[in-house]
Amino acid sequence: MISFLSIFSYQFFQNAVVAGILCSIVCGIIGVIISEKKLVMMSGGIAHASYGGVGLGYLIGIEPIIGAFLFSVGSAIGIGFLKRNGRFRSDVLIGLFWSFGMALGILFITLMPGYPPEISSYLFGSILSVTNSDLALMTSLTILVILPVAMLFNHWKAYMFDEEFATVMGLKTTIMEYVLFILIAMSVVVLIRAVGIILTLALLTAPTAIAGLFTKSIGSRMVLSAIAGAFFCLAGIFLSYILNIPSGAAIVIFTAIIFLLVYIAFNLRIKNRTPLNN
Repeated sequence: MISFLSIFSYQFFQNAVVAGILCSIVCGIIGVIISEKKLVMMSGGIAHASYGGVGLGYLIGIEPIIGAFLFSVGSAIGIGFLKRNGRFRSDVLIGLFWSFGMALGILFITLMPGYPPEISSYLFGSILSVTNSDLALMTSLTILVILPVAMLFNHWKAYMFDEEFATVMGLKTTIMEYVLFILIAMSVVVLIRAVGIILTLALLTAPTAIAGLFTKSIGSRMVLSAIAGAFFCLAGIFLSYILNIPSGAAIVIFTAIIFLLVYIAFNLRIKNRTPLNN
């Protein structure tokens, strides 16, 4: 027990725990909104488009996570603009940005002189290797996600439930949509160092889905989703460290297993409460 607790004395483990908590906060907030607005695949498209920024960062010598941030925000604004002003369906735009970003990332890394860099931590996450500078960026982005949602919480609720009604109320829904896309992009960047680009959707959806089984209140779902996300992240970190397996995969696999168990238990409970028709 003492040796188990001693891992908290390591700086890298402390950083991983803080990173996990930050990830759970943005998942709790943004996960509920994208679920209500049916923007899950939009989030996946933005996440995969950010790979182009990772490749560009390596190519021009800047921090890859900064490149991912620029590409994520740019893709979010681009999808939002074309969705509002173009004639294409949103799923077509998401697929285009999704594949284009990944292709650019591959191209940029191929153009690098010498041996290609190790990019698996950006694709699949490596929360145990989060640095102090990563934490500073993640903390800043988490605050930027929390503030607009908390300050305009009632506006966001109206926008989520009925966009037309929100417009009638005088809310600028076009601006809110762009802001939401940018918040999704920032959330993606926070999650990249934890679970990676490819596995981001799991943490954005599973905690929110579990929270939705127990409460329909938006605020309560965000809080419960954040708590569930923190549990999944911390449990995955422990499993990754103890079993010496990739941290992103450990977090997502544990999350998926718990989600399935909760879903099965919830449905069995509902079934047992429902009287049989004679």
